[in-house]
Amino acid sequence: MGSSGHGGSNIGNHDLSFKILLIGDSGVGKSSLLLTFIPSSLEDLSPTIGVDFKIKLLKVGGRRLKLTIWDTAGQERFRTLTSSYYRNVQGIVLVYDVTRRESFTNLCDVWAKEMELYSTNRSCVKMLVGNKVDRDSERMVSTKEGMALAEETGCLFLECSARTRENVEKCFEELTMKIMEDPNLLEEGSTAIKRNILKQKQEKQANPTCCSG
Repeated sequence: MGSSGHGGSNIGNHDLSFKILLIGDSGVGKSSLLLTFIPSSLEDLSPTIGVDFKIKLLKVGGRRLKLTIWDTAGQERFRTLTSSYYRNVQGIVLVYDVTRRESFTNLCDVWAKEMELYSTNRSCVKMLVGNKVDRDSERMVSTKEGMALAEETGCLFLECSARTRENVEKCFEELTMKIMEDPNLLEEGSTAIKRNILKQKQEKQANPTCCSG
């Protein structure tokens, strides 16, 4: 996971490509988790499309992976997450703040329902993440409750702290390993790369000044 590469020049050098979506209430620390996992990188993009996403290259189980992680911070209060964000997603991280019970109950009342409604990929791997465990004296949601909800909703479970970095890398690595255990998701991960190569070829042939998105 060294940073000897020069940004975009080696971005195509990977075996699998997965799309991960971060969802949950405003202020639970989705952006902080992402910035802890991927410190400001050369591939940073400004959130012109309503959501920000970052790219992480890592090695898991001997495979070179490209994770495109979509952060929906800022969308929650407008309830503007639409089906397009959930399209072709292999992993969803549902984040709550262990010091805010409401952020935990909203995962059931709001986010899980939305996920059911919009997620087109039934075999998509879900992970429930309780953030801010460094503020244990203010804890309102116990580990046991988090585990129970994860079991009920068929999610992996982990508690972490974006501030101390505890379990942040583990969260994304465990999620990715679980994705790689599913043959369908694995196939999607390699197909995504083939699609990108094709797309790049088409873009080179097209008018370079065109910005169709």
